[in-house]
Parts: sequence; C-alpha cells; structure tokens
Amino acid sequence: MLPYVALMKRLFPTALLLALLPFSALLGQDSASSPGPAETQAETPATPSSAPATASPETSDPAVSDETEDATRISVLGYHEFSATEKATEMRIPTAKFRLQMQAIKDLGLNVITLEDFIAWKQGKKTLPDRSILITIDDGWKSVYTDAYPILKEFEFPFTLFLYKNYVDGGGKALTSKMITEMQKHGASVGSHSTSHPYPSTVRKAQRKGPEEYQKFLNAEMGDSKKFLEAKFGSPIITYAYPGGFHTPEMFDTAEMVGYKHLFTVKPGKVKQDTNNMEIPRYIILGTHDSIFEYATSFRATGNSLGSAGAIIQTTPHPVTPAPGGSTEDRLPLISADLSRVEGLDPESLVMRVSGFGLVPAKFDPATKKFSWKVNRRLRKPTCDVSVQWKLQEKPDMEMPMRWTFVINREAAYQPKTAPSLPQAIQEKSNEIIPQDPENKSSN
Repeated sequence: MLPYVALMKRLFPTALLLALLPFSALLGQDSASSPGPAETQAETPATPSSAPATASPETSDPAVSDETEDATRISVLGYHEFSATEKATEMRIPTAKFRLQMQAIKDLGLNVITLEDFIAWKQGKKTLPDRSILITIDDGWKSVYTDAYPILKEFEFPFTLFLYKNYVDGGGKALTSKMITEMQKHGASVGSHSTSHPYPSTVRKAQRKGPEEYQKFLNAEMGDSKKFLEAKFGSPIITYAYPGGFHTPEMFDTAEMVGYKHLFTVKPGKVKQDTNNMEIPRYIILGTHDSIFEYATSFRATGNSLGSAGAIIQTTPHPVTPAPGGSTEDRLPLISADLSRVEGLDPESLVMRVSGFGLVPAKFDPATKKFSWKVNRRLRKPTCDVSVQWKLQEKPDMEMPMRWTFVINREAAYQPKTAPSLPQAIQEKSNEIIPQDPENKSSN
C-alpha cells in the first residue's frame, strides 16, 4: 500500500500538501504504512483512507463564531486497524492510545453521536450540541471487534462501520458477519466502503475505457456493495466512504442513482449543516501522527458554547521531558530523552528537531544516556513538537523517529513570581506615611 505522504502528493497540489502536513511530516520523515486487508486476502484494498493533521479554520481561531444559522460543528473521526501488540503505523493505532483518545473525548465533554443522528441533523430534522463527534471505522478489520469495540462499548459511544463487500467474512484479519451483527446491537451503524476498495489507479483505468464501461465499474463498486450490505445486515445503507478519499464527478451521479445520501472523504475539517453531502470531511486518525486527534477535538467558540483546545494524546517508547502532552510553565525548558534502554545505540547518529528551531545542537550524556537540549529562545506558541532519531550500531538505516508534543502554559509563564500580596504592600506603604504610636503598639 502507498505510504500516506506519497498518496497525498498524488491527490493534492504541493502547496496545499505543505499546508496540511503535520510538523513531523514536514521534517521529511515518512512513517511506515499499515498492510492492507489484501495482504491476508485475495482482494486488494485501495489506498488507505488517510488524512493529514490539518488545523481547519474551525480549530485554529478561538474567536467567537459569528454564525447566525446552526452553530453546530461535527468532527468526524476515521479509524482503521487497532492492535495492542503490533507496531503503530499510519493505518494501525495502538489499542491503549485509542482508549486514551476515547477518555479524552469524554473528559472534554464532547457529544458522541450516531450516524442516524448525523443524517437527521444534516437533513434539518434534528438539533445537536455545538461540539459533537461521529466515530467511523473503515474496511472491516477483525481488530475492530477484538480491540476497539470493547472500549467503545465501555464508554457507551456509538460508531459507524464503513465496510467493503469483498472483505466481509474474508477470513484472516477480516470481520465476520456474526461480529458485525453483534456490534449493531450495541451502537454500531453500517455504511458502504465500495465492493473491492479500488486504488485510484484502478479507478482511472476504468475511466479510460470510456463512459459506458466506467459506469458499469461504478455500478459494481457502489451499487453492488449497497445491495449486499442491506441484504446482509438488514438496514438501509445511504452513506458511503470513498476508498482513499478518491472521487470523480461521475460518482456523485451514481450515488444519487443508487440511493446514497451522504458521502465521506478523507479531507479534514469540521462538518456544518450546509456542508456538501457529496464531500463530507473526516479527520483520519493515524497511528503515527498524534496531532490529527488534537485538531479533530478542537472547536471554535460559538454564541452557545466556549471554544476548546484539542486533546494531546501521546505515548513515547522511552521517557522524555517535558512529558508527551504535558504542560510546562518554563518557556526555556530543557528537552530531554532518556535512551538508557536502547540497546546498541550509536550516539553519533543522534539528532533532535524542535518546531520553530529545526535541527538543534542537543548533547548526549554517556553517563545518564540522556540526549538533551536547553531551549535558547523563549517558546511563543502554545505547543512544541519534538523529534528524536538515532541509528543502532552495525545498522545502516535510522530508526523511526520518536516524536512528542508538549504544551506551554503561557498564562502561568507570564504570572509574576515574587510580587507581594496587595494587602501587605498597602500596609508597608501606610507604615512609611503614618508611623505607629509606640504606646499604642505596646498596648496591643
């Protein structure tokens, strides 16, 4: 499967890509992509439905919205595979991190809605809280049932499964019909994700065969999947997630013809009530780019509710300071990574990058095995991204970078540290102006 960054270069202009990519991607470090369902089955899934960490206008401006119409904004989260043991990739998120993300949604007081709630709101038939979340999961990996479902059930969060026909009951790592049916009884809705999950190159090849052949292709991918899922799981299927987010104008016409009402992309951003139903944005939550979840859970203030910063949910394989997602009042902090547990570390290969500074002259202490750098210019942004990377001895390639983000508590950083309390200051000033009577002082 294509790595996410390579895919986005195909689908978006370079300038837009640079604007969308998270800090870590801008450092030029691509992360490994997850194997698709096709690696365990004959059917080949398409390009992973991925999205970069983008701060949409809804998340980047804390000012109160001047919207006079419906102020609700929905953040649609897109997940794929989960694992408690396998290494995180773009498409695979650690189960423990997924749990932390669900806890953060609860702690932030965000409203998690059903797909049916979303559809009714889009159609103007229902009102929803200003800050709401729709959880979607693509493809149909078995780990949805074994890892994500127990957590979602525990939090009582509804969710949507975007399934593609050829992977249902596909064996190996695929969900079974029985698993899907059970999840439907406990908060899961079902949407379509095509028949075979075609790559963009497959779609373009079908296009080149002419309008008639292309229409047959779309009918098979979009129409057959809809019929199969409705017959299999007993509910109307009117939502569709474009495989890899790739779509063409002909798909819009086909969607209307076969009966899809709401179609989801991988372009990140908040959903408004008047958002084009053929191109609904989603934040695809990648296992290797934590900032996406932060952006997805950030909301601008409205006339009805306060804005909120997003949750920074991170873990690192080795101890670091400041802690991942932690807060510091020091605007000139010491950034450090404890690499004492890295066997065969090549100290000469160590590199540290810090947002706003780029490559920094961090030093390695052989005694403590800590790799550290003291910030030499006051941090001015609310968050700081750090990347540390190294090689192992006798290995030619660098290991995957260790990345984390910490928060600068700028409000606390600006508070005076030694100012006297107001009453004490007033009393001292009064004593200078009106000396106390020694007799009165002794009689007290």
